[in-house]
Amino acid sequence: MLDGHWRTSIEKGLRPVGRNLRRTGISADHLTALGMVMAAGAAVAIATGNLHVGLLLLVLTGLPDALDGAVAKAAGTAGPRGAFFDSVADRISDSLLLVGVAWYLATTEGGLMPLLPMAVLAASLVISYERAKAESLGFNAKGGVMERAERIVVLGLGLLFEALLIPVLWVMLALTLLTAVQRFVKVWRQASRERPPVLTARRASRRRAARSASTEWRRNLRSRSRR
Repeated sequence: MLDGHWRTSIEKGLRPVGRNLRRTGISADHLTALGMVMAAGAAVAIATGNLHVGLLLLVLTGLPDALDGAVAKAAGTAGPRGAFFDSVADRISDSLLLVGVAWYLATTEGGLMPLLPMAVLAASLVISYERAKAESLGFNAKGGVMERAERIVVLGLGLLFEALLIPVLWVMLALTLLTAVQRFVKVWRQASRERPPVLTARRASRRRAARSASTEWRRNLRSRSRR
C-alpha cells in the first residue's frame, strides 16, 4: 500500500543521491549486502533484549534498501540480476528480524508465544511467493494492506513500545493473512478472465516439441522397417 503510493516519488527524490554514491565507487550490490548485515545486527540486538538498538538498526536498514535501486539506475546496471538479489536479500532480512523477535519472546515470555512472530514470517513468505509466482505467469499481484513497508513500520512501533510488541505482532499476522487473501483473489480473477500470453506461448512450444519428437520417432520406425 505504502509502496504503491510513495515509491515513484521516493525514487525521483533519490536519483541525485544515487548518482553521487555511484561516483564514490559504491555499487547497488554493496548497498543490498549492507542492508542484510544491518538486518542481522538488528536481529541480534532484538534477540538480546536491546529493542531500541534494534529499532535504530531497523530504521538504518531502510537506507541501503532505498538507495540500491537509485545507484543501480545511475550506473545503468539495473536489471534482473539486481532485482533477484534485492528480492532474496529482503526475504533474508525479514526472516532474520522475525527470528530475532521470536528469540526475544522465548526468553521473556516462554510457552508458545515465540510461534507468533514465526507465524508472521510464514504469512509474509506466502504473500511474497504469491507475487513472484503471479508475475512469472504474467499476472499482477502487487498491493494489499500489509506489504513489506507496512510490516517494517508496524514492527518498529512494537520495538519502540515494548508493551505493544505482542499486540502489534497479532495485528501484523491478521493483516498479513488478509493481504495473502487479497492477492490470491486478485490473481484468481485475472486468471479467470484470460490466459496469460506467457503460459500460452509455453504450451505452444511444448506442443511443437512433442510433434517434432513424434515425427522423428515415426521416421526412425519407417527406416528400421525398411531395413
